[in-house]
Amino acid sequence: MALILRQVSMSFCAAALWVAATGAPAPAQAQAANFHPCNSQPSLPMCQHGYGKRIAVQRWGAQPDPLDPDAAANAPLVTRDPAKEIGKLKSSTILVQDMDTSEVLFARNDDVVRPIASVTKLMAALTLVKAGLPLDERITIDASDTRSTSELPSRLTAGARLSRADLLRLALVSSENSAAQALGRTYAGGTAAFVAAMNAEARALGMADSSFAEPSGLSNENRSSARDLVKLLEAISAQPLIRQYTGEASYQAAGQTFRNTNILVGRPQWDILVSKTGTTREAGDCLVMAVRVGQRNLAMVLLNAQGVAGSRFGDAVRLRRVLESRFASR
Repeated sequence: MALILRQVSMSFCAAALWVAATGAPAPAQAQAANFHPCNSQPSLPMCQHGYGKRIAVQRWGAQPDPLDPDAAANAPLVTRDPAKEIGKLKSSTILVQDMDTSEVLFARNDDVVRPIASVTKLMAALTLVKAGLPLDERITIDASDTRSTSELPSRLTAGARLSRADLLRLALVSSENSAAQALGRTYAGGTAAFVAAMNAEARALGMADSSFAEPSGLSNENRSSARDLVKLLEAISAQPLIRQYTGEASYQAAGQTFRNTNILVGRPQWDILVSKTGTTREAGDCLVMAVRVGQRNLAMVLLNAQGVAGSRFGDAVRLRRVLESRFASR
């Protein structure tokens, strides 16, 4: 607290000296790494709501935290010490399961029910595709679609017109919340009917631990377990359109380039069949994938990853090292 007060005092004094010397308002200072606009004093280094570095990196160009070394593009995919790799895992919930044989290859807290953030968008996509709505229909982004509790603003502006296919792509590739909201709003019967259909689909898949409150994943009432999410990945794997969209490294729409939130997508050493990330403060960093490893189709669920930036992707690499080592020894 003393450090914070000292920093605030120093910033105030600097601003006062500037005004006295020039008669003009002090120029905006570079924001602290975890600055958030809720602060009455922008120089205060800690947001009262605890928002972390992600918002400062994306909004104000703060320097990002170093990437988990195991998530780097040149990180090796083999290990001589599987036990060490397991010891480095950062996700509190993990499940790796063979989708063809149902063999569980790794599990940690796989029955815990927790918020899943934007992984919710996979269920939204499955519900939408199965409804058979015309994908070429043009949809206008409404102001209500862009208002959310997300730390980051929508990249789509009210009045923008995109096809339903474009919106589905943006929801899956770059996890655009306003795209997911627009898809729900324009479903027959509106968002309430869409959410009801999502929950009905979950029940049909036997996802007894799962419940959905809205289509973007921002609500903490979107909850599931790793076991249920494997069932969702299996269902999604049978949907070629969703597989195609989640496997795109980037997509251009509305005059912008939207990049996949999964940094493993597009890497030549990864054969990813289905992918979705999710991040909120309550859910932590999440990653679910259907991926081919050692000639086997695996469902990989990582929830509530903590630690340095990219720890969920680092966990995927660490798990792959363990699995490759296990497969090679058989």
